[in-house]
Amino acid sequence: MLVVVLTLLMLQLQSFSRLAMVVLTATVLVMLFRSRVHTVRENPEALQFFRHYQGGVEPPASARAARHFSSLFEAPTLFYTACLAAMATGQTGTAVVALAWGYVAARLAHAYIHLGGNRLRWRIRAYFASWLVLLALWVILVLGMATRG
Repeated sequence: MLVVVLTLLMLQLQSFSRLAMVVLTATVLVMLFRSRVHTVRENPEALQFFRHYQGGVEPPASARAARHFSSLFEAPTLFYTACLAAMATGQTGTAVVALAWGYVAARLAHAYIHLGGNRLRWRIRAYFASWLVLLALWVILVLGMATRG
């Protein structure tokens, strides 16, 4: 009975890490929307750019949020896939859950740095850390699948 309860708890903790990434993505989307509205209010000519995404360069005020929002559909897709693979193969142990939350923490740090002061040195470290955690997660999953037969 205790094993069942612990397994369910681990599944829930892992599910919450995916939910946290979805919340991060939604938060960045709201920030992007607000920055674009602000840009158009401050500079009505920017509306032409946003109408067709042609005829110029996206104003810097919203370009950073747009780039960050796009990046949340790149590497994190491997995170979501890893979490689903972990659930499908029953690999929901402490290491997998800890790595999932480690990835979320690294991506939160990356978002905070990128959308805040944008200190490149710190941003690169946070991004690199997220990749290391993601690769470790995948290594554990692949090894777990290989040893299960």
